[in-house]
Amino acid sequence: MLIKISIVLIAFYFIYQKLINNTDFIDFLTQKKTFSFKNMLFLLLLSGFNWYFEIIKWQTLVTPLKRIGVMESVEQSLGALTASLFTPNRIGEYGAKAIYYPKAYRKHIVLINLISNLLQQSITVILGVLGLSLFILKYHIVAFNMKWVLWLIIILAILVLAVILLRKSKYFIKWIYFEKIKTFLLTYPKKTIAYGLGFSLLRYLLFSFQFYYLLTIFGIEISYLEAMPAITSMYILASAIPSIFIFDAVVKGSVAVFLFAFIGVNSITILSIVGIMWLFNFALPSIIGSYFVLKFKFPKDPILS
Repeated sequence: MLIKISIVLIAFYFIYQKLINNTDFIDFLTQKKTFSFKNMLFLLLLSGFNWYFEIIKWQTLVTPLKRIGVMESVEQSLGALTASLFTPNRIGEYGAKAIYYPKAYRKHIVLINLISNLLQQSITVILGVLGLSLFILKYHIVAFNMKWVLWLIIILAILVLAVILLRKSKYFIKWIYFEKIKTFLLTYPKKTIAYGLGFSLLRYLLFSFQFYYLLTIFGIEISYLEAMPAITSMYILASAIPSIFIFDAVVKGSVAVFLFAFIGVNSITILSIVGIMWLFNFALPSIIGSYFVLKFKFPKDPILS
């Protein structure tokens, strides 16, 4: 019980330090009247659907191993989010989700969680490659011809995926034999992976649109198609930078300030938008997840049928 309370208290402390103590951020939002009832409701709706698809994705991906209900998926997804809030690259999520299952399932749950994260990162890389290519060509960031730009982006995409895979797998690759990993991945249902990829795409479209919606709230006159190359570029570049999850907004903020400077958006606006995105998509779900952390009980270890 002490461990669970400590996790919740640390999570709340980090959220408090990140948001409540940032008076410049709060003053700016108050002046801009960002938190009107209409805007709050729509932002909450977008975040709700974002996490709904993450919850359904997790439920779908776990099904080949063990059928779970929606509420079980809610508990595991949000509880793991809270537990991983202050761990590097959300690595705590792997262990947090695994302990919801009997020991016999845990190694497979770690692999399923890896699949889930790689599917989401694959969408980030695919759309990020397209967006970054368009962004580089439009703003002439590098003085190469089209062929060299495409090669540069392809190499970047491969490096991003390699960094993500190595960064996430190095924590548990020694725990599971490589041959067992290969067997599990080869026998894992391809239809389930396709569903997982679809849910990942829906999530990406939701939170990228949420970022664009916040740009319009702050009075930035830009079309959706003009904004998307910068938004997708931000996500692919930020995903390659290691960070503790609680500082994810700082990493994204730094990248976003650089990218949106080409469009003429001032840094305080971009940092505020990134902060709001973090608040709605991570801080609030983490607060809800703290309830599931507190009520968590270790599962019994039945004999597998």
